[in-house]
Amino acid sequence: MAGFNQDVQQDMEAVVKEWIESGHLHEGDLFVIGCSTSEVAGKNIGTSGSEDIAAVIFQFVEKLQQQTGIRIVFQCCEHLNRALLMERKTMEYVNAEEVSAVPVPTAGGSMASYVYKQMQDPVLVETIQAHAGMDIGETMIGMHLKRVAIPLRFNKRNIGNARVAFARTRPKLIGGERAHYQKTHANKSCK
Repeated sequence: MAGFNQDVQQDMEAVVKEWIESGHLHEGDLFVIGCSTSEVAGKNIGTSGSEDIAAVIFQFVEKLQQQTGIRIVFQCCEHLNRALLMERKTMEYVNAEEVSAVPVPTAGGSMASYVYKQMQDPVLVETIQAHAGMDIGETMIGMHLKRVAIPLRFNKRNIGNARVAFARTRPKLIGGERAHYQKTHANKSCK
């Protein structure tokens, strides 16, 4: 497992670097992460969760947070209706409503279970509208992204054995052919 965890570390290090270099993350942005540690390990989602793998991934997610100032949110598994785990101060920042559950490996997932124990004041909410996100193992984070989601094509396509997808969002472009739009980070072309 030590060699495998080292591979996951290298994968996560590459992903963090690509996120930072992309310029798509800004201080205060909500960043949602869905992660199947079973898929990372090469098993079917929900069959072989690992808090050891979660610990490796979380280490690099914290690094991304520290270097960009984003607010990290973790999606729980389907058994908690894909509720979202975050620090209480993040919940208050987005004015979300707390729901009552504690993620465990068999209901919430190993990633959320591990992170819950690492947070200072963890809470769950039902829904958010994140600015960007990362889906490790096809956990379906799209329901928690703002409209309009834009897929990102990073060089790193796997974390361990799991496929990884990346997305950012931009404001809707409204008004038709007569409209003019500000030049902001929100409507720059995709990378």
